[in-house]
Amino acid sequence: MTDFSRRHFFKTATLPIGGLAGLATTAGAAPAPTPAAATVAVPDDLLALHWLDGAAPALPLGATLGLPWPRGQHRKDQPFHALDAKGSPLPLQTWPLAYWPDGSLKWTAHALPAGVDTGAQPRIRPGKGPGTGGARATVREEADFVEVDTGVIRARLPRQGAQLIHSILRDGREVLGSCTLVAQTDDKPDAEQGPVTQTAFQSRIAKLSVEQAGPVRAVVKVDGQHRSAAGREWLPFSVRLYFYAGAESLRVMHSFVFDGDDQKDFLRGIGLRFDVPLRDELYDRHVRFAGEAGGLWAEGVRNLTGLRREPGAAVREAQLAGRASPPLAQWGAQVRKLQHRIPAWGDYTLSQLSADGFQIKKRTKPGHGWIPAAFGKRAPGSGYIGGATGGVAFGLRDFWQRHPTQLDIRNAHTDAAQVTLWMHAPEAPAMDLRFYHDGLGMETHEQELEGLEITYEDYEKGFGTPVGIARSSEITLWALAATPSRERLVQMAAAVQTPPQLAAHPARYLQAGVFGKLWSLPDRSTPTRVQIEDRLDFLFDFYKKEVEQRHWYGFWDYGDIRHTYDSDRHEWRYDVGGYAWDNSELSPDLWLWYAYLRSGRADIFRFAEAMVRHTSEVDIYHAGRFQGLGTRHNVQHWGCSAKQARISTSAYRRFYYYLTADERVGDVMREVLNADEKMDAVDPVRKIAGRVDKGPWPARIGFGTDWGSVVANVLTEWERTGDKRWRDKLLRGMKGIAAMPHGFFTGSGGYEPTGPNEGAFHNVSGDKLSASHLSAVFGAVEVMAELVELIDEPAFKQAWLQYCELYNAPKDQQAKALGAPHGGGTVLSVGHSRLSAYAARQKQDKALAQRAWREFLADDPRGVKTLKTTRIAGPLALNPVDEAPWISTNDTAQWGLAAIQNLALIGDQLTD
Repeated sequence: MTDFSRRHFFKTATLPIGGLAGLATTAGAAPAPTPAAATVAVPDDLLALHWLDGAAPALPLGATLGLPWPRGQHRKDQPFHALDAKGSPLPLQTWPLAYWPDGSLKWTAHALPAGVDTGAQPRIRPGKGPGTGGARATVREEADFVEVDTGVIRARLPRQGAQLIHSILRDGREVLGSCTLVAQTDDKPDAEQGPVTQTAFQSRIAKLSVEQAGPVRAVVKVDGQHRSAAGREWLPFSVRLYFYAGAESLRVMHSFVFDGDDQKDFLRGIGLRFDVPLRDELYDRHVRFAGEAGGLWAEGVRNLTGLRREPGAAVREAQLAGRASPPLAQWGAQVRKLQHRIPAWGDYTLSQLSADGFQIKKRTKPGHGWIPAAFGKRAPGSGYIGGATGGVAFGLRDFWQRHPTQLDIRNAHTDAAQVTLWMHAPEAPAMDLRFYHDGLGMETHEQELEGLEITYEDYEKGFGTPVGIARSSEITLWALAATPSRERLVQMAAAVQTPPQLAAHPARYLQAGVFGKLWSLPDRSTPTRVQIEDRLDFLFDFYKKEVEQRHWYGFWDYGDIRHTYDSDRHEWRYDVGGYAWDNSELSPDLWLWYAYLRSGRADIFRFAEAMVRHTSEVDIYHAGRFQGLGTRHNVQHWGCSAKQARISTSAYRRFYYYLTADERVGDVMREVLNADEKMDAVDPVRKIAGRVDKGPWPARIGFGTDWGSVVANVLTEWERTGDKRWRDKLLRGMKGIAAMPHGFFTGSGGYEPTGPNEGAFHNVSGDKLSASHLSAVFGAVEVMAELVELIDEPAFKQAWLQYCELYNAPKDQQAKALGAPHGGGTVLSVGHSRLSAYAARQKQDKALAQRAWREFLADDPRGVKTLKTTRIAGPLALNPVDEAPWISTNDTAQWGLAAIQNLALIGDQLTD
């Protein structure tokens, strides 16, 4: 992109701001951001890092982050070193994530060990640093197993069989053993249809791979399927085990794919199970469950408090604190003599079956009744079982948010307790993934169009299948030498729910030039800029609150948002066809990630993180007929018949991957790399009358939602690998579009997804003009801006600039340039104002920049979009809610992206 100073770009231009009425703050507007949500200040040293959620973590468990580097600055083999906030050296492990076209480093990943105090602002610098001591993560590979040693714990991982982990030793003693995956299914959704048969499944390893072998971070990936006693194998899984030098914990990233029959396979429970050897006396065994607001439920397997006879204050205090009890000789005589008559409680369950309620219950052993023990609202999903000589703490992230979930401890009164972390609770009803209606008589294409006309649902029989959707979950396990203090367990629970994340400052990402030049840092230097920034903040804060007040939680749902509001019902249109779940429609993912990049706000990052976890798993097919494609918005995430690359595109996932080096998201981006091979079998416009046929070529592909999505996939793979194959595939497509009679306004072309000419376009529409209001709003604007920077192809750049300038242009200007208006209409003209701004910046065209701001500021001609919400209470709604009926997710995402990009591109032209 042409780069020129903000000080002189259009510095003499003025622009009337007549359309700002819709931005004005009114009475009842949202308050200013709290300090925790405030924009991160620009540091003096751009190499300084910060902990995303505030101070350095109380429990350093090891950390991984991605860092950007300007083009041409560092060669591939550049070494790096780390320093804590005081300048002392830290152990560091580094690997590349992405490269610039010249082969220099674009993104690097870095890992820091556990148990070290980095301070609030550690630094990672280029160059070799001084040597560092401390623990190292080492990996030993044998024919039948792999052994990982962090310097504190040693784990043995079998290469085959059912066990993900055979054992974890600490100080030579086994603390955790026989870790497997388990699942339970019902053959019917409920007993109304007859007796229900339940089947149990256990993991079966197919492959074990060592992905990293230290010295700071070791990663082992285990792939397999779940197998029943009768031999059925299904529910493929992928589990990564993360070990950091100096750690007493390990992180588990669990992913599974639903590949069953949604009419017969009703998944009730899926979880991780392991054994905990117990050597202490029953009264020295401790059970813990984390509660709300730092609370803790803490008891002994054999409780010594509340008895009729007094054991002694020192005995009671020791058990409550989780320490070994004093010798029996120091106990009260009656308790010492009769302690075997005190019940020993062997089984415990914490179940979170909704977002607002959990229960703890316990029993002595199977065959005897459960006793209600405690209740609460939202459990953080962590617990502990063990004693004075060792035990295991465990936690499942997003526990209450992804209800129904469950934690089980069994046989705590025996030599080995069994713990199961249920990612879906077996105490809840089984999953029912069947499509939600019977087709409503839609058998022909004409009837399907009628359904689309009334409910906006793109229905096609057999397409609303869940086969191939996935879900990933994060688990943390600690192998401990003794029962931790209550305060430390609370810290562990907090670390599970919000894993500490290191990050660079926004100015660092901007200076490096990654993710294009379509964003800038927040600037509130003028009243107009303040109004735009206020609306950006208001919109995010509104959706953040909506997640809570609308309870957008649940195993398959958490992380997504709704599409369109129903002001009559004072509810989002959760049950109306294509107006329900959003499924990345019109790029809310991009809006959130650019909002985070420019602000550094932790709450925006966490919101976007939950969304990428959802959209990259549930909204994409990872197996089956539609593998590599995503599903358009619907009442069910997988319900719509529009299976498209515009939903599965890497454009929405690459931010999180590069910022965190997350391997699971990296896997997903590789899964969608060949999505263009499905363009013929699952043609996105197969139902549209008058579409251009593919001609003699393997597929027909559109230049916007289709090819723009493919570009993001291929571009990401090119920068991740440096393989010129992917550059050449991009270049063939660029040349093909540039050669079309009307460039991007040709609409679509014949396409070769594979073969020696992969990526090539061919004209199959002659001189026909075609444009769609959707072509540029699924990441195409952002990815094309990067593409023209990375690959110098002047004719393609000119074709893209033509599209940007003419899309929102008056019809007479379109006709003059193209021979006729392009036909794309004026829908989403505000979102398309950023195309006009891009062309203005590239051409340094003052008049075009003025037009772009007029397009943007025409957003609210009726002046209804005031930055406030209205309280709805009483019989009008089930619960009191604060609503803003003018807000829709489509408009929010596109307005937000236009605001961010217009400020960056033509901000100098915005005057008061």
